Amino acid sequence: MPSNYTATAGTPAPPGANYSPTHTNFCVYSRDATGMDLLLYTSSADAEPFQVITLTLPLHRHSFFWHVAVDQLPAGTQYNWRVTRLDADGRQQLEVLDPLARAISTTRWSRADWRPGGPLGLRGIVAPPADKPRPAPIGLDDAIIYELHVGGFTRHPSAGVRQAGTFSGLIEKIPYLQDLGITHVQLLPVAAFDEQDVPASVAALGLHNFWGYSPVALASPHPGYSTQPDSAEQIDEFREMVAAFHAAGIGVLLDVVLNHTAEGGAGGPALNYKGLMPNEFYHRDGETYR
Repeated sequence: MPSNYTATAGTPAPPGANYSPTHTNFCVYSRDATGMDLLLYTSSADAEPFQVITLTLPLHRHSFFWHVAVDQLPAGTQYNWRVTRLDADGRQQLEVLDPLARAISTTRWSRADWRPGGPLGLRGIVAPPADKPRPAPIGLDDAIIYELHVGGFTRHPSAGVRQAGTFSGLIEKIPYLQDLGITHVQLLPVAAFDEQDVPASVAALGLHNFWGYSPVALASPHPGYSTQPDSAEQIDEFREMVAAFHAAGIGVLLDVVLNHTAEGGAGGPALNYKGLMPNEFYHRDGETYR
């Protein structure tokens, strides 16, 4: 991978990292930002970005969408944004995760070690678009819905699957679910969440957030449910699971968490929304996040 890629202005839509072999367009929304840098990492093995692209005004901002295109960037490249904001304490810079990253890596993430202005650890992954059409929805008339947890449903050895606790493992259980006569599965949260978001007393026991009601990136599958958690291919694994269910005549419903995030209250880390513009993403009770 070369040390520097050519960058152009890019476009203010669509948001996220949108890959093509010729260029990848990066776009993020922040009304509060006074400056923005795109940080590019080869992989999770890199503690520091191999390239930092500083966005300039007015070239790289349109209607509070900050954007830049990077030529011939390989799929699988990891990235974050570094946002500059002016707050009550003065000028502040934070490395943040793209809220609309299609896939993320949690390999370097340590919630206990997070500090304002320090490295984030969570990173977006540049992922290619789907190469197959999206399956048609399966209607809910006369539905028989089976709710399950992707990480737990196949975890016990009695499940008899090769990839326990993953999207691929769930594919192996489709014949069993068909035998039950169900029409739909409803998956408990499968968007990327922070497994480390638990009370200190729980973390001291070596336990983690199991249920997934602590999202960090709603457009990304949870990497912990993938057989390739540090790769852009995690999103293909999720797509293959959905396609396999539809091929078996089973619809897929998702439990999506929209009323809170892993950033928590005022004392929680700034992962993305807090760094980009907390007053627009969150309702606040006085001076306290909720």
